[in-house]
Amino acid sequence: MEYIYAALLLHKLDKEVTEAAIKSVVVATGASVDDSKVKSLVASLKDVDISSELANASLVSAAPASSTAPAAAEKKEEAPKEEAKPAAAEGLASLFG
Repeated sequence: MEYIYAALLLHKLDKEVTEAAIKSVVVATGASVDDSKVKSLVASLKDVDISSELANASLVSAAPASSTAPAAAEKKEEAPKEEAKPAAAEGLASLFG
C-alpha cells in the first residue's frame, strides 16, 4: 500500500512516477523497499492517466455513500443502546475465560 501512496504523492507533486522516485519516497518513510513491487507498480502505471482515474474513482465512490447514509442512520435509531453494552461485555468476558 505504501507504494501506491508514494505514487499518488509523486503525482500530486507533479513529479514523474519512476522506480527511483517511489523508492526514495518509501525509504524516506522508514519502510523497507521491495524492488519487485516497485517495478510491478511502475509497469502497471505506465499507460495510466492517474488524474482521470482519480476523478472517476471519486465519482463512483461518492454515489453509493450518499445513498446508503440515510439507511444507516435509520438503523441506528431502531437499535436500542442497551443491547450493545451486554454484547460487548460478553465478547470481553470470553477473552478471560
